[in-house]
Amino acid sequence: MPKPIRVSAIPSTEPRLLSGGNPQIAKGNGDEVVQAFIAAMPGWKRDIGRAIDDLVSRTHRTTPGFRKAVRWNTPFYGIDGNGWFLGFHCITKYVKVAFLNGAALTPMPPIESKNKGTRYLHIHEGEQIDIAQFTTWVRQAAILPGEPLF
Repeated sequence: MPKPIRVSAIPSTEPRLLSGGNPQIAKGNGDEVVQAFIAAMPGWKRDIGRAIDDLVSRTHRTTPGFRKAVRWNTPFYGIDGNGWFLGFHCITKYVKVAFLNGAALTPMPPIESKNKGTRYLHIHEGEQIDIAQFTTWVRQAAILPGEPLF
């Protein structure tokens, strides 16, 4: 008689969710890996991820050297020659958007970081993104020196 397969022995095709619901996605470059991260975001956070990706991508789709990647379970956006300028990830009660050079933005994003140059925007369930302000920050951030592309 064949031995039954235990359900726990079957590898999952779904990404594992880490603390706060952040998807565990393998390191990679390009839109495909960022879209995989967004697709794995839980519930309402997925809509926020799509909105962030859409706003950043629409702002920079014609910018030479525009890049996307996932590192450390975080999507990053950058420009060749300037570095990474934005990343985001899931926290239990919000999506945390990191402007890696946010202290140089006008006005600065509202939340301080331990890193003096980084500023955060927290987006909670039911909140709307101020598209005009967010787009202004994205445009400003992309032309400032960011974190080195890795």
